[in-house]
This record gives sequence, structure tokens and C-alpha cells, in this order.
Amino acid sequence: MESKALKKLLEAIALGDVTPEAAFEKFKNFDFEKVEDFAKIDHHRNIRTGFPEVIWGPGKKTEQIVKIMEVMRQHNPVVMATRIEPEIYEQLQDKVSNLYYYQDAKICVVMSDFPRQKYEGIITILSAGTADLPVAEEAAVTATLCGFQVKRLWDVGVAGIHRLLSHQHLIAEADVLIVVAGMEGALPSVVAGLADSPVIAVPTSVGYGANFNGLASLLTMLNSCAPGIGVVNIDNGFGAAILAGQIIRTAEKLANRNLAE
Repeated sequence: MESKALKKLLEAIALGDVTPEAAFEKFKNFDFEKVEDFAKIDHHRNIRTGFPEVIWGPGKKTEQIVKIMEVMRQHNPVVMATRIEPEIYEQLQDKVSNLYYYQDAKICVVMSDFPRQKYEGIITILSAGTADLPVAEEAAVTATLCGFQVKRLWDVGVAGIHRLLSHQHLIAEADVLIVVAGMEGALPSVVAGLADSPVIAVPTSVGYGANFNGLASLLTMLNSCAPGIGVVNIDNGFGAAILAGQIIRTAEKLANRNLAE
């Protein structure tokens, strides 16, 4: 934060020209930190949105990821980087302490302790097939590291619908459902027809040629006749987890507001 701007804001609060509430709103959008000439770290994103900034791995040099992690860890107990290939992790682990790797999810995390559960509610994640697991695990690990309770239900696609129907109790107890599917992408529609909670559909690029790298799955999910489905981008397990978390957090805010009233 620029010292002149901070001093001006603090003086305005002291004089009574700006309320603490208004100052807090200004403060939420105030700060970022430059990392050499290649990155600007948004330290206040957690204050604004409830979730800290996360590092997108592809396209970055290993040294850039290292320097960004070292800056972010000074402000966040958990620093997460997505889409980190195993060979990049091997380079990172020699340079970053307290680094953990979730290989199936391709997520690297800098943390001293495993994050505790911070929110009530259950996010249940379903995958249609085993080939969809990398995207499903990205969602599961992201939600867990953000402090949410996660349950997994893998390989329950529509080709063997009895596998899904035998686990209806897991669907019933979920507060938000993330459904990951490739091929024709039919699973979210089936799940939404069984559930009374929001369904977040995640198309994957798994499938034969006419799947068009996930486009067919995406269009199926967008055209679902089952109401209550939101769709994120192809292979975007991370985005699905954040959306599920926002739904849980909104329910918690409403509950707290009702208690206050």
C-alpha cells in the first residue's frame, strides 16, 4: 500500500471524515505487491472475496513460481498453485520449504499445517468416470484447502446408472454438488433430478473425437432440462470448488444475519 494514501485515509478516520466501515471498504481494494517485473500479488483478495489469490502454474517459469510463493506465504497460511506438472514440482521442492504436492489434482501447496475446516456444510463431488478424476480431484483438493468439508463419489457415470442410484444418500446429504463428466456429459442432469441442492456441472475434455475436447459435454450441460444446474468451463475443477464455497459461505452469512435480527 502506498504510504501517502494510507496516511491520508488514517487522518480522515481520525478527523471523523471517514467512518471505520467506509475505510474498511476502501482498504479492501487498496493493496498489491510487485514481484520484480512479472507479477503483482493481490494480498487483499481474501478480504474482498473470501478466498486468497491462487497461482496459475502453466506458462510460468519455475523461478517465477518460487518468487511468487515466497511473497504470498508472508501473508497467507496456505499458498496454492494449480496445474503443476510432476517435473515442475520436483524443481520447486528443492527451493520452497513446507511444500506439498497433490499429484492427482496437480496442486502444489505451501503450508505449515493442514487447514482446519472453517465452514459448515458438505460439498459432495461426483465423477462420471475414472478418467475424469484429475479435474474432480482439483475441485476436491481446492475445496478442502479452503476449509470446506468434502465428500467424494467416483466412477458413477450414466453407463452404469445403478452405481449412482446406490449412493443416493450421499446426494441427499450434500449441501452443494459438483458433478464432473466428460463424453456426452449427461451425469449432472441425472444428479440434478435427484437432488434438492445446487448442482455445479464441470465438463471435461475426456471423450472421443466428436466430444471436441469437452465442447460436447459443455453443450449438454448448458442444455440440461433439469433445473438448478450451473456450468463452469471445461476442466475447471478449481472454479467449481470456489463457486461451491461461495454458495456455502452465502448460506452462512444469511444464517448469521437472521440470528442478528
